[in-house]
Amino acid sequence: MCVAGGAAAQAADQPMARVEITGSSIKRIAREGALPVEVISRKQIEAQGIVNAEQLIATLNININGNGSDNLASNADVTSGSQRGNNGASSANLRGQGADSTLVLLNGRRVATHGMKGSAVDLNSIPFAAVDRVEVLKDGASAFYGTDAIGGVINFILKTDKLWDTPSGGLGCAWDTGRAAVLQQPVKNSNFVTRATMRRGGYEFFAELVGAKTEVAKRFSPNQVSPSAATFPASSFYPSTGAAYNAVFNALVAEFPSIEANRGLPIAYRWRCMECGDREIATESKAGRLQLGADGQIGKFDYKVGAARATSESESTLGKGYSYTAPLAAALGSGLINPFLKAGEKQSQQALDLIRNASAAGVVLYGGKTTLTAFDASLSGEVFTLPAGPIMAAVGTDIRKEEYKFNGDLRNIAERRAILNAPFDDVNVLPQVSRDIRAFYAEVLVPVTKELDITVAARQDHYSGFGNTLNPKVSFRYQPTTQWLFRGSYNEGFRAPSFNQLFNGITESTYAGKDLVDPGKCASGKVDTTRPGCESIGPVIYTGGKAKLGPETSRQGTVGVVFEPSARFSANMDIWEVRRFETIKEVDLPVMLANYDLFKDQFARDADGNLVAIDRRWLNTGAAITRGIEVGARSNGKLWAGNWAAGVDGSYLLKKKSKPLETAPYSKDEVGVFSFTGDLGLKWKHTAYVTFAKGAWSAMLQNVYRSGYTDQVLPGVASGRIVPSNYQPKVDAYSIFHASLSYTGVKNLSVTVGIKNLFDEDPPFAITYDGNTGAGSSWEPRVADPRGRSLTLMANYKFL
Repeated sequence: MCVAGGAAAQAADQPMARVEITGSSIKRIAREGALPVEVISRKQIEAQGIVNAEQLIATLNININGNGSDNLASNADVTSGSQRGNNGASSANLRGQGADSTLVLLNGRRVATHGMKGSAVDLNSIPFAAVDRVEVLKDGASAFYGTDAIGGVINFILKTDKLWDTPSGGLGCAWDTGRAAVLQQPVKNSNFVTRATMRRGGYEFFAELVGAKTEVAKRFSPNQVSPSAATFPASSFYPSTGAAYNAVFNALVAEFPSIEANRGLPIAYRWRCMECGDREIATESKAGRLQLGADGQIGKFDYKVGAARATSESESTLGKGYSYTAPLAAALGSGLINPFLKAGEKQSQQALDLIRNASAAGVVLYGGKTTLTAFDASLSGEVFTLPAGPIMAAVGTDIRKEEYKFNGDLRNIAERRAILNAPFDDVNVLPQVSRDIRAFYAEVLVPVTKELDITVAARQDHYSGFGNTLNPKVSFRYQPTTQWLFRGSYNEGFRAPSFNQLFNGITESTYAGKDLVDPGKCASGKVDTTRPGCESIGPVIYTGGKAKLGPETSRQGTVGVVFEPSARFSANMDIWEVRRFETIKEVDLPVMLANYDLFKDQFARDADGNLVAIDRRWLNTGAAITRGIEVGARSNGKLWAGNWAAGVDGSYLLKKKSKPLETAPYSKDEVGVFSFTGDLGLKWKHTAYVTFAKGAWSAMLQNVYRSGYTDQVLPGVASGRIVPSNYQPKVDAYSIFHASLSYTGVKNLSVTVGIKNLFDEDPPFAITYDGNTGAGSSWEPRVADPRGRSLTLMANYKFL
């Protein structure tokens, strides 16, 4: 009894440990933070059966994964433009500001961005089995961390107590893109983490090595063969021999008698090479970080110093489904391959051998590597004492070098045989580019009264090639009673353009459609051969990088309240707004055409005034406003000799507007309206849960809800030419339930069984189709998961 009492007294006399909180450089007691930081514990992660970072991010209510680099499902089919080159990447997107504007940290420090694109951290590289907790800062943080932190910060914090011991774990052609889609790219992750720590007095030195290898197999629809195309010679037309030719030609003559005169000529066609198999692109990514550091105290001040070297390298390789053009063309021209097979018929063995021999499997498509070399140091502590409490301050520096390189086709030029529809990216080859960043920051926390704290911070960054940028932040925390807490912040931010946006090569492609007119000569914007100036045109379209891009800037703020009348209940509400300026964007062609007077400089003309080219390269242009409310509630109690808990986190989007240029008016509100790229602004989304624990057993029921929105309108429907009888302009809401049951009754062993999508809810129908590119086609991958009900099983055994 005396020993126990003495220990308790000794613990009571010790000061509460101060910790570093995401979004601040000052070590403090965790409850003192003024910013909306959501902490997700390891226990919460395991209760949901989550085994990787992408699954966790998908459950965050403030996150909506966009297309492009944001998730594996969105990049699972044919892609184009800025979405290309994202193979194998899965990223985070907070408050709809994009993956490039969401900062991902590991133990509070940066890691290298994905080697393929170099613009956002790949979540697959996070050693998730070693994660102790995840801290999500739902506020801008450029004043602390510099670029990328406009949308917020996600900090994955690893375990430090001992070895990590959780194992990971009609008469036309048509193609049903949705039916052919692979719903989720298979992923294989291998991660390792090792850490050595040495303590001497009040000093701690550590070395941490983190590595990851990720293998992603992207599979999508079989190749489309069109012998009439310029890249596929006419010699591959179906020859005028054999019974198959006569059968096809007779069917055509029956519908179009006038073509009888062409009997005996080869037939041009469009054919899906089902025998080639689904197209495959295998991507292997290797990421690592060596972090050296020291933490301790000098007098009353806490110090932190560290140096790191981090890399991420990715390479994509063609698998089956891709064929060398010349051998396949010769095989088709031989007549041995029959593209007109009826249902149930099969190609001959000779035809199958010809198809197999034309395979281009094993050819490296492209690859990239990012390298981060960084040094950081900070000092924080009490600098002065006021009647309301001590003034605390922090100063620090952040010096880093970012490097990037990208390669295309690695074959010798003399050996580069053409491969049908292989998305090589040689125009964007970069041998090696780099930039240096030097930053200095300071933060001061002032206790104005016992109830009111104000924090002021500022950071100045110097980017080679861009110059200086100064970003301030001010926040307050007011707690008049133990039940009420008021908080808020204002901050400014910036995002430097990625290497791709700066240095990508220029791609020239001729506009292939017949619906484009010169917007400077044809006011209606529609093709009309009876009106001079409204003839169909086919200008060259330029896309790619632009070395003169500047950084984006932003201003954002948050005001909120927390109500906690007892230990059994708490609720919070925060209203936030993000305003972005000089946004870096690849302006859509329809936007340029509709705003011709604003983008007149992007339209190139010859000496006679004819439109010959349109420049769609990256621009610093326009602005955007996003505003929303985040709400949450938690409650707990006792029932049936056990403990229950319930909670909900919801987000209501109030405004989402943008404009193509600073001088242009803002668009109509984009909340609840389909968009091709970026974030899909859903009006309401929430995640709710109920848990119950008794003894070694615990159970959870979770609901994920996403509100409906106005669907994409296809061109034929918009023009009134097509009026489908079952057309629905709205996409229904999406609501699914997950359930899990955990048992910890065996020493060192925990087992969790879960059911995802408990009621096997189908995703709501959405058009989600843009020409020949884009995932989904009948469902929206930014909102819904089409995989239906599934069973999960996770077992953890601790050996130490």
